Formats: sequence, C-alpha cells, structure tokens
Amino acid sequence: MTVVRTLCGQCSVGCGVRAMTGEGRDLSFGGDPVHPANSGLLCAGSGAIDAMVPLDGRLLHPLLNGQRLSWDRMIGQAARRLKDVLHRHGPGCVAMHVAGGLLTEDYYVANKLMKGFIGSAHIDCPSAGGAAAEIYRRALGEDAVPGTYEDVDRAELILVPGEAALRNHPILADRVQAAREEDGARLILLSDGADEQVIPADIRLDITRASAAILLNGLLLHCHERKLVNRAYLDRHVVVPADFWARLRHGHDLWSVARRCGMQAGEVRAFYDLVAAGRRVVTLLDDGDAGLMQAVLNLHLSMEWIGRPGATAFALARDSNAMGAREVGCGNRQLAAHRDFSDDALSSTARFWSAPHMAEEPGLSGDDVPDAIERGTIKALLVVGGLAPEHRLSPLVAKVPLVIMTTPWAPEAGAKNLLALPSPVWIEKDGTATGADRLISRQRRLFPLPGEAKPDWWSLTQIARAMGWGDAFHYERPAEIYREHVRLTGYRNGGERLLDLRRHAPISNPAYDELTPWRWGEIPFDEGRFPTPDGRARLLL
Repeated sequence: MTVVRTLCGQCSVGCGVRAMTGEGRDLSFGGDPVHPANSGLLCAGSGAIDAMVPLDGRLLHPLLNGQRLSWDRMIGQAARRLKDVLHRHGPGCVAMHVAGGLLTEDYYVANKLMKGFIGSAHIDCPSAGGAAAEIYRRALGEDAVPGTYEDVDRAELILVPGEAALRNHPILADRVQAAREEDGARLILLSDGADEQVIPADIRLDITRASAAILLNGLLLHCHERKLVNRAYLDRHVVVPADFWARLRHGHDLWSVARRCGMQAGEVRAFYDLVAAGRRVVTLLDDGDAGLMQAVLNLHLSMEWIGRPGATAFALARDSNAMGAREVGCGNRQLAAHRDFSDDALSSTARFWSAPHMAEEPGLSGDDVPDAIERGTIKALLVVGGLAPEHRLSPLVAKVPLVIMTTPWAPEAGAKNLLALPSPVWIEKDGTATGADRLISRQRRLFPLPGEAKPDWWSLTQIARAMGWGDAFHYERPAEIYREHVRLTGYRNGGERLLDLRRHAPISNPAYDELTPWRWGEIPFDEGRFPTPDGRARLLL
C-alpha cells in the first residue's frame, strides 16, 4: 500500500485526505489529521471519491467526431482549425467554458492561452464568478477573503444568513458547533422558514432569503443612530459616500424592517442589541447574493469587525478551488494575479507573458455566451474540464462550428464538430488548489492516468505549441506552471496587492512535490490597511 496526502475536492473548504492505494485502483482513505482545514474530519460528501474509482463512462482516447485519433494528429487538427477560425473571424468569435473542480495550474494555462494569445476574454468560468469576488474588490480593494477558519474558533458571535451556508459545508458546520460547545460562541441563524433546520443554533430567526440584507441594513442604521459604529475607524480607514446614511434610512427604520422581514418589532430590536454588543463577530454566507454581501461588508467595516482575529465577513465559495480560479483571473472581467483590465495591468501582464494578442477589455459573461452562440457569433468554443449534461451550454454545442473539449467523460455518439481530449477526474489530478480561506494545498494524484488521458493544462499547452507559441508554453510538469503563477503575483507588485506568492518563486520540483499547506495574505486588512489607491475601504450603496 502507498500512502498519499491529497485533497477531497468536493467543496471549497479544501479538506485534506490521507489515502492508501494498492494494486489496480484499490483505494481506502480517511481525513488527514494534520491538514489545517479539517484536522482529520471528513463529511459524507467525500464518498464521491469512491465513485471516481471505476472507469465506466470514461473517455480514454482522443476522439474527432467520434473517431479515435492519435494525440499528435488530434493536436494538429485542433491547432489548424482554431487558426483558421481566428484568421477568418478574429478573436472575438472564440469563447471558453472552464468547468469547476480544476486545479490552479489548469486555470492558469487556460486563462493565459485565452487572454494573452488567442486574444479573447470570453471566459465562462462559474468558479471564478459569484457576487463575493466583485463586492470584495469594490469594498476592500482586492478579492481577498478577510478571514480564515480559525476566526470561527475565536469568535464570540457567529452570524449565518441562510442555513445552506453551513449545510453545504459540513466540516465548517462542525467547526461552528465546536466553537459553541467548547468556547461559548453564540450562533445566530437567519433561516428561511423552508429550511430543514438541521443546524443547532442559539437563536434562529425565520425570514425569507430576500429579507436578510434588509435586516442587516437595518442593524447598521441602528448602530449608526445609537453611535455604536466605530467612527474613528471609519474616519481614518473607510470612504463613506456623502449621502450614505441618508439613503440607508429609507425603508430601514425599525418598524419598516419588522414589516418587510415578517417579524415583531421587539424581536428585531432584540436581535439588533445582541449583535451590536459583539466585538468578535464572524459572518458566514454563500457568495451568490450581491445585496446580502454588500450589507454584510458595510456592517463589518462600520463596526471594525474586520482585520482582527475572530472578526470577519466570510463568503463561502461554492466550488472546490474556486479561489484558485479567482487568483489566476480565469473569468471574463479580471486578468491574472488579481489584476483588472486597466492600461497598466494590461501592459505589465502582456510583458510578463510576452503575449502577442492580449485581450484589451472584459469579455462576455457566462449568461451572454449562450446568447452569442444562438446568434452565431461564436465560431469556436474551448471547453476545459467537460460539460455536465444539464449545463446550459450542453444543448448548444452542436450549434458551434468548432468545439475543442478536454473531458474525463465519453461524449455522446455521433457528436459532430467535436474534438474530445481525454482528461483526468479529481483523484487523478496533480497540482495545487486554494481553499475558501486562502489556504494553498497540494492535490496529489492517487492513480496513474488511465488510457491516453492527459492533464487539462497539458492538452492546452500542446495546442498552444502547435499554434506557434511554444516559447510561452514550455511546461512539462505542474511545478513549472506554479512557479510562473507565483512570479506573476509578485511582478510589479510593490505591496499594492495582497496576493503576492513570490516567496515560492524559486521552489524546486522536489519541494513542490512535498509542499505542505500554506496561506497567503497573513491577516488581511489589519490596522485598517486596504489595497486601494488611497489605502481606504469603501462603504457601498
């Protein structure tokens, strides 16, 4: 038996796994007791690891329109056809869909190829989306989660708007319960009445999902009018729009909030008094609701519940390694290394990559790509990591003249215009992933790649080389991609961005293989320092 320390990969918590592999695809596993995300615990979701062991339904050889082809011929076909599309229609006719559950090295190569060399930012990457990333950038200056799981251990009050935030992350839910039972933290759940109510809580307020932002905006107004906000902190470290408090008053007085939330006024007031008295408050929420995320950050900034142990606003990404996708900018609105599409960021990224065809503006969103396919403006679609049958793009694949797809799963028989390249499932991947609290860990493959399957980054690298970009895509192993990624985070970064991994730039191949979990960013925003042009955060209207 061989012991391998790897990751679960079923959600954004990033739990460590200690696996034992034997002959064939024999596997047993448990939680890794030394991994800081889970300390040996695993939830029922880890059972998906067992489901990945059989090879039923797997794509094991490259297929062109359903016919088996050698890798050399397949790469040549992909490069020739993609070149032809670019020559005829330009980069704006190329879109990319990037599935969740990839490693940071896969996301990095996909983003680099698409934005720097094909010249398009039409990247549909659900993992890199979510409301939280954009709200963090606007309010705090960077998409950097302010806290860690350890903040839950230190909190005196844990506020959770929506039980799903814990139900979808059972190991974190266990941590919350441990904080209650061992350290005396109080848990307040703002729960939809339709929730199963399986999470024990000290206080449960049944309100509709749409009411949570209203209740928290009302709490902020209450704290302001009672002079409970940290005025000195706001004056020094936060930009408050001139009409912010006047606009907040509209519809957020006690009686209006009670009516809009379906609560009694006394119940609302008791909630206000309890939360406002807290000093170490952690709010945990899903990252999909922009209005709720904005209300939470406004509250935490006004009360200085940020940048200190046990006080943070923590939006939980939904997909495994969603944070890795966000770090490399694998989406339609960001460049790599937490950069935007500003002139300076474009020029420095193009220089670092030696990119000949840098995308100059944000691309189509994930919602817009299907419409563009229906209109016939997308002539080539690159799919990295496969498409689930229920995905909104699946029925549209046949409408795109050229589809190049890396996927672990055999396509439907008779698929036309499809170049299918076999790729690994999670337990066959090798690289790094970032958990929801900025913890970078090594994902190590448990089994050799079956058949002729190749890593997603390898397939994209071969296509890039065949298109004439070999100097920029020289990678032979994931450690080389990791080194380039961490160098880019430090390139022309004079401390204005928290994402700075440059200390790992000289990491050797053996050291990469043995990499232990580490977290970037230290304690973000401590002492009121924010990576904005004036060094101050923003309250958002």
